[in-house]
Amino acid sequence: MGLIVAGVDGFEELIAWQKARELTKRVYQVTREGAWARDFGLGGQIQRAAVSIMSNIAEGSERGSKEFHQYLVTAKASAAEVRSQLFVALDIGYIDQNTFNELYDLSVEVGRITGALRASVARRLAQ
Repeated sequence: MGLIVAGVDGFEELIAWQKARELTKRVYQVTREGAWARDFGLGGQIQRAAVSIMSNIAEGSERGSKEFHQYLVTAKASAAEVRSQLFVALDIGYIDQNTFNELYDLSVEVGRITGALRASVARRLAQ
């Protein structure tokens, strides 16, 4: 069916996916350190949420226009889930303020870019 984004041949070229990949990598790095490495509940949950962003962008892009829009909605929601879980990690001392700020800012950026991509797909669907 092909990707609905003009000039893009695969999901790997999407900035939203690339940024989600970066966020996922950092989440995995951070959750393998200190006390967080022993908390399989919160660690696993935030890892799954980060992976969900990447996966929904990739899967949706392969499914086609109408479904892509919904997958992007889900990806954006997963970025919010990551942000929420970062607050828990900060509050219980798993991460310091600098690490929180880094990951929070990256997750906001991922959500913003994913939202913009979703809006672009919605405009294309309306045409």
